Amino acid sequence: MESEKKKVLLIVNPCAGRTKSRAATSDIVDKFPQNEYEFSVHTTTCQGDATNIVRNNGEGKDLVVCCGGDGTLNETINGVMDMLHRVPIGYIPTGSTNDLAATLRIPRDITEATDLIMSGNTNSYDIGLFNNRYFSYVASFGAFTKASYATSQKMKNRFGHAAYIFNGIKEWKSIKPVHMRIEYDGGVIEDDFSFGAISNSTSVGGIFKFNVNDVKLNDGYFEILLVRKVRPINAPAMLGRVVRQEYDGKQIIFLRTSKAKFSSPDEVPWTLDGEYGGALKVAMVHVLSKAVEICSPRNPLFEDDGAGIGLPVTTVKDI
Repeated sequence: MESEKKKVLLIVNPCAGRTKSRAATSDIVDKFPQNEYEFSVHTTTCQGDATNIVRNNGEGKDLVVCCGGDGTLNETINGVMDMLHRVPIGYIPTGSTNDLAATLRIPRDITEATDLIMSGNTNSYDIGLFNNRYFSYVASFGAFTKASYATSQKMKNRFGHAAYIFNGIKEWKSIKPVHMRIEYDGGVIEDDFSFGAISNSTSVGGIFKFNVNDVKLNDGYFEILLVRKVRPINAPAMLGRVVRQEYDGKQIIFLRTSKAKFSSPDEVPWTLDGEYGGALKVAMVHVLSKAVEICSPRNPLFEDDGAGIGLPVTTVKDI
């Protein structure tokens, strides 16, 4: 008796990175045995499209695969979180930075990425709830924040990740410190900050790196990195200290928390996974432990919990 084919929803962002996704669509489908997989292919046309594609076409599928950058993955996760039965997510990274792919150890080579998806190996992964929106690996404000979403697609296509670095350095020189009060599991911090981020990754923007011993991807905690007010003339030296992970607990602060409340007297622009997240006075962040499954190899950054298919809805606890 012929076995039933696995139903796959494939979402392709044709503008990701240096437009590799557009040419890759047929290659991706062809790499899966046609007698085992049945594809429904959809191409994004605007921001937020991937989320709507999952919401409208995801139910009844066995797997959702997205091909694009971290922003495409963010939108896909937002769609999967709304499903009654959350299916595993396959990620084929073709963006300019692919921070999360690097953390998850998902290869950028399309053949290797599709082989990984077909292997069936998944890991449960914590995601963040930012007010009423999900994010996969980082929410940030301050320096480098605008560069991640304001860098033109033309520049990204031409220069790749270097485009973010160039715009980010220019931005830091003119950035105004943000007055922020942060309430987290261990207490409260209030001051003027040049940069702040809450993340679940070993890399943010390809610039800020965390020690792999300090990060677990499904332990129910995110990491907070804060840089107090920095004068523009000292910005390059401070950036070097952050890159070298010289957290002194005074100028550069590193914390771990399961939830946080960020409050400011002024509206502060935020970035979620490289996309504009809105200008807000208050941002509530909760960690949703093991909320989704992502096709990824065995990785010491994951706690080995024997993740299964079809995760229950995670309950959000108020601060």
